[in-house]
Amino acid sequence: MPLLRSASAACAALLLIGAAPARYPVHPVTSPDIKAADIAARDKAIADDAFEGRGPGTVNGEASAQWIADELKRIGVKPGNHGSYFQNVAAAVIALDGPKSAFSFATREGSLTPNFPEAVTYWTPQYAAGTVEVKDAPLVFVGYGVVAPEYGWNDYAGIDVKGKTVVILVNDPGNEDAAPDPAFFKGKAMTYYGRWTYKYEEAARQGAAAAIIVHETVPAAYGWNVVRNSHSGSKYWLENKDKNGNRVKIEGWVTLDTAKDLFKRAGLDYATLKAAANKRGFKAVEMAGETLSVHAVSHISHVKTRNVVGVIPGKKAPGDVVMFSAHWDHLGIKPELPGTDKIYNGAVDNGYGVSMILELAEAFVHDGKPERSIGFAFWTMEEQGLLGSEYFAEHPVWPLRHIVGVVNLDGGIAGGRARDMSLSGSGQSELEDVLADALKTQNRVISPDSEPEKGGFFRSDHFSLARAGVPAITPGGGEDLIDGGKARAKALGDDYLAHHYHQPSDEFDPKWDFSGMSADVEILHTLGDTLANSDKWPNWHADSEFRTARDKVMKAK
Repeated sequence: MPLLRSASAACAALLLIGAAPARYPVHPVTSPDIKAADIAARDKAIADDAFEGRGPGTVNGEASAQWIADELKRIGVKPGNHGSYFQNVAAAVIALDGPKSAFSFATREGSLTPNFPEAVTYWTPQYAAGTVEVKDAPLVFVGYGVVAPEYGWNDYAGIDVKGKTVVILVNDPGNEDAAPDPAFFKGKAMTYYGRWTYKYEEAARQGAAAAIIVHETVPAAYGWNVVRNSHSGSKYWLENKDKNGNRVKIEGWVTLDTAKDLFKRAGLDYATLKAAANKRGFKAVEMAGETLSVHAVSHISHVKTRNVVGVIPGKKAPGDVVMFSAHWDHLGIKPELPGTDKIYNGAVDNGYGVSMILELAEAFVHDGKPERSIGFAFWTMEEQGLLGSEYFAEHPVWPLRHIVGVVNLDGGIAGGRARDMSLSGSGQSELEDVLADALKTQNRVISPDSEPEKGGFFRSDHFSLARAGVPAITPGGGEDLIDGGKARAKALGDDYLAHHYHQPSDEFDPKWDFSGMSADVEILHTLGDTLANSDKWPNWHADSEFRTARDKVMKAK
């Protein structure tokens, strides 16, 4: 479960893939029936110290991918990629050398050089060379930096930003209104246009040299400390032929105070322009007399890792695939940590998801051949920015037009059975309707996203497939536990986030109650059985930003 596109420096080197650690966890004896004990046994194994935190590209991390492939083979799932259980994925790792780099604004009142990383974080996504330069690139305030034809919105209309620096607000227009209009960029719920990754992508399409986002805690849904910690280290990018030459040279964030200072120096008022950017008809504003110059020195290395893929071939329509997925990677080892425990075991994140999908796969094997195929994917480099699933979406093992839908799992709480199943970004697709029907078999319901403004929908691997048009969801365990209700569920979730999320303490606990997870796997089994033995083709709802991509793909089919 990544907060932002960040990386652990422990995985920044090109390392040998495939060798097993000295102590390789044995494969548990499991039942073809869905059992809590089976999920627990797999979670204990995948979170074992022997895998050293499942760092992608590391010897012991890649051994965990091998363990998953071996487990698929043991339970009878076939290789999913032309006879192989693996899909190789290569990434470039770019680490900014802060002391050797420089970032400065020229203004009419003199230069402004914000402190890195306390007032600015920046990096280059380009890796053709170790040094990237931006010189005297004029600043342009482009509001939210959104081009959304379906909303009749274009923040770049009438302005040429080629070679310039665009200054951008985070989240969607209208998101901070006291009573957001649900018909205006979905009101309180963040759309993909509000996601910070989109803003850099659109800036690149517009030809900008640099793109700088203004951080504000409420619309970002996290404090500057998250931006600082996540963007001041190594960053991973999928290898490609032009070495990210199609992206802007410099991407970054500045604090609100830094932004206000910049606006003031240009004779502009930040609050006034932000208000204007939230209204239709906004026009981009050049920040008079201000330019950005950056000298970015980076160390570049490479990682080779892999997705794990398996399939149960269908007997009637084997080319059509119902997919279930989870990411196998975690944060590896950080030798610089104080204390004796330096391994990020990731028993919750995402040992839970891996173990539940394996349990589901075994149940489907026991069922016999379905009408359609059922595919299983275990993603690499989720913690580095959903890169394994992004690679799959760009190089699908099964054609996107033949993927019926994707259900992804990522973490959860071991609080026992629940009355509901939570769903981030709810209300997007007809796949949710199939899930809702499955939940009825346990007298459960979907709990809609309680914090849609935080954009949780865009922070799990299903999103990579959603962007490509494939209906995809990441359901959670529930927010209303049978034992303790909503209060206990919140307490357990808050405790995990405060004390164990992305910490070495995320370790397997034999006292955990896995009964809720086994109940969730039963629901996913019902959902998968429904889709794999029917001719249903769920689509995105008409107002979803992913509907156009799906319709285009299915028209080709």
